[in-house]
Amino acid sequence: MAAGSARQSRVDEGELRALNPGELPTATIALAKFLLGKILVRDSAPGRVAGRIVETEAYPPGDEACHARSGRTPRNASLFLPTGHVYVYRAYGISMMLNIASEIGGVGAGVLIRALEPIAGIDIMRRRRGIEAVYRLTRGPGCLAQAFSIDPTLDGTVYAPGNALWFADDGVPASRIGSSVRIGITRNADRRWRYFVRGNRWVSGPARLNADP
Repeated sequence: MAAGSARQSRVDEGELRALNPGELPTATIALAKFLLGKILVRDSAPGRVAGRIVETEAYPPGDEACHARSGRTPRNASLFLPTGHVYVYRAYGISMMLNIASEIGGVGAGVLIRALEPIAGIDIMRRRRGIEAVYRLTRGPGCLAQAFSIDPTLDGTVYAPGNALWFADDGVPASRIGSSVRIGITRNADRRWRYFVRGNRWVSGPARLNADP
């Protein structure tokens, strides 16, 4: 299994360098690429879960597919906060979606975290998802949100050390980065603002979008 015990022990023992919000790129496209290979950590009562980010989608300023397109509302207010804030929403009335706000305060934009490679807390993820197959735990935004117990109470908080959600770097760079059109949208559907780690089994979406050129 790619999510091996050696990696898991490193996370459990705190051998990660936590990323402060100020280290994150402000620009949306740059942030979507930067997050690939970084570790998302979720701390809660059952314990710590963590996964390597292997797929993201960018929703930059002015994008007709972005929830900020019609201006700030109570529902999308977190997208207008400075880079590093959490934006959580429910898609199709079913699945939570986990995003990070980008750009400066007052500019609505963000990055959707679409898939993770699990590296710690796999048994916790299995209980939350109700499945055993490790390759299905965090493959896709709704799956990873369930595995990481993402709920609306996280909306508007900050991805920062000491909080329930934070980013870390374990020194393993993402390699063979691919891009494609985004998934499940109708506006600006031709924009290649989906980024992923080629060959990683946790990347979601149809094979035609993930194929090598």
